[in-house]
Amino acid sequence: MVRRIDIISDTHGHLSPELLATIEGCDLLIHAGDITSESDWAELEASVSEIRAVLGNNDWYYDYGPEVGKINTFVYEGVSFSVSHYHEMLPILESDVAVCGHTHRAKIEKVGRCIVINPGSASYPRGGRGPTIGRLMVDNGVVLSAQIIDL
Repeated sequence: MVRRIDIISDTHGHLSPELLATIEGCDLLIHAGDITSESDWAELEASVSEIRAVLGNNDWYYDYGPEVGKINTFVYEGVSFSVSHYHEMLPILESDVAVCGHTHRAKIEKVGRCIVINPGSASYPRGGRGPTIGRLMVDNGVVLSAQIIDL
């Protein structure tokens, strides 16, 4: 069964109506850090069926629960993921998909067999592009597509 994974980062305490509408219906939401709001975290948890996240450099003060740490590695629908706020902390060689944030600039690149995706910032983008998220479509251990979505 095809699953939709939406990827966000660097929301910094601001969940826009466009963001919430765009992620509606995703099967998994990944947040690559700098949530900076416990109420936003609660809203995201209530809005999607499943969420995975990591801490960003501005999240040191907040409590999102024990499952949200600096690195998150997991398998979802047969695809191995690693998530970290920082690109340099990702175990790229051991992952099918590696997700990072921090730069507020959207980018997808292939490193060996790994798809490395930075969704940019859904709230405070840099580099001239507007707010963005990442989106993956996966099925039975295969990444069917990886793209950046403009909000």
